Amino acid sequence: VQLQASGGGLVQTGGSLRLSCAGSGRTFSRHVMGWFRQAPGKEREFVAAIRWNGSDAQYTDSVKGRFTISRDSTKDTVYLQMNSLKPEDTGVYYCAARWGGISGLASEYGYWGQGTHVTVSS
Repeated sequence: VQLQASGGGLVQTGGSLRLSCAGSGRTFSRHVMGWFRQAPGKEREFVAAIRWNGSDAQYTDSVKGRFTISRDSTKDTVYLQMNSLKPEDTGVYYCAARWGGISGLASEYGYWGQGTHVTVSS
């Protein structure tokens, strides 16, 4: 499984961005997909994840009601729609894939994209 994240950029507080993660590989569509982020000087943290069939999604508390994770199996792509962005959302966003159920632990994801930078200015 190979992952390619894109869509990051610079946005003002209250703005929106949509991140994309294009996957490839024969079994990509059967993987749980997650988004993580890492702010400067901080550890990588869980943002959201979605089951392979889109039947369930989970979010970290700080993004609930603002971010939406979705996937388009026809395009082998997972999205993270980010609305009402705040400066504390700034960081490098990574998409990741794993077999099994949804997990918020980065160590349980075996495949990672290269990261895309998100900067939210105040």
